[in-house]
Amino acid sequence: MNYELSAEREFDIIAIGRACIDLNATEYNRPMEETMTFTKYVGGSPANIAIGSSKLGLKTGFIGKISDDQHGRFIEQYMRGVGVDTSNMVVDKEGRKTGLTFTEIKSPEECSILMYRQEVADLYLEPSEVNEDYIKKSKILLVSGTALSKSPSREAVLKAVSLAKKNDVKILFELDYRPYSWNSSDETSVYYSLVAEQADVVIGTRDEFDVMENINEGKNDNTIRYLFNHSPELIVIKQGVEGSYAYTKLGETFKGQAYPTKVLKTFGAGDSYASAFLFALATGKEIESALRYGSASASIVVSKHSSSEAMPSVEEIEKLIAERSKMK
Repeated sequence: MNYELSAEREFDIIAIGRACIDLNATEYNRPMEETMTFTKYVGGSPANIAIGSSKLGLKTGFIGKISDDQHGRFIEQYMRGVGVDTSNMVVDKEGRKTGLTFTEIKSPEECSILMYRQEVADLYLEPSEVNEDYIKKSKILLVSGTALSKSPSREAVLKAVSLAKKNDVKILFELDYRPYSWNSSDETSVYYSLVAEQADVVIGTRDEFDVMENINEGKNDNTIRYLFNHSPELIVIKQGVEGSYAYTKLGETFKGQAYPTKVLKTFGAGDSYASAFLFALATGKEIESALRYGSASASIVVSKHSSSEAMPSVEEIEKLIAERSKMK
């Protein structure tokens, strides 16, 4: 089964939300207390997905707020350099800074992140800074959950969702749950549910769907029954080494395998999965094929040092899929 998108639009996807700086430990297999050097990359889930989608050849735009300093300029220049349209990135004029994420790579199984997210520029995107004329130029609006954690970014995203629905732009909600961004599980559940019910496609891990439903160890059947009572037409639930499942409103279920690899670090997998899955949908591939593209892309990124910089090409993804299908 394919997933139908609007006819010709200027952009395949416009993402909204956070763009920040990742500082990834250059020294592996040691705690952050002993790490002396870090390498700088652009980070933030929607920014990574926009970058990954652009590297795969999609026409991609971004809505977000960046700091009026060296970090903000680095983000804008890098994203523009890889083909993301940055015309609707807003520069903060109130002195707010860019969010920073330090990563620790103790071992492939033991990675952690230390985030500085207090009063950061991306959470101050105002509803008035979201432009209807821009959103209606896209086939897909990608919304990431972290942008819902604080006002006014929360209201800016809700406005973007409303404008997307008004203009027949498909809404893809990537749950992207970061617990330290939220005041309570009840608050998270309220806003995640609000957007998920209005989205056309919802992607997340099983744990993230549990957060949305405010339950422990939820079941996929219950999740899809709930969401298919609302707008979603396609739900993707990722279950780690078990692979991923896609469910359609028509009652179809597709299973995507995980592609084992030599893991360097665990972060970045979700963003690379989403960008390749989106690419497959936007280029008319079947949902089963989109699951393979997502899994292959995630497998490539977790084997490399960065998230944004490591986003693979179509050729790399298709090569990995072909190699693994021969091994069966």
